[in-house]
Amino acid sequence: METTIQKAFGEALKQLRLNRGVSQEKYALQIGMDRTYYASVEAGKRNISIQNIQKIAEGFEISLSELFLEVEKHL
Repeated sequence: METTIQKAFGEALKQLRLNRGVSQEKYALQIGMDRTYYASVEAGKRNISIQNIQKIAEGFEISLSELFLEVEKHL
């Protein structure tokens, strides 16, 4: 079964966040995003906007290209 881009994106975010030892709540607060919204992104249930993708990348202190390289690992 092929993984959807939304699911792969969420899995990549979760892995990046866990690697940093940060809770969903703490990370969402850090980037100015509602925790329930962020949780639904990690769960692969949201078609997230490019503005929010940039906010997430900045929160991880990585470029957009680095973020998408992580996503590709989960496809």
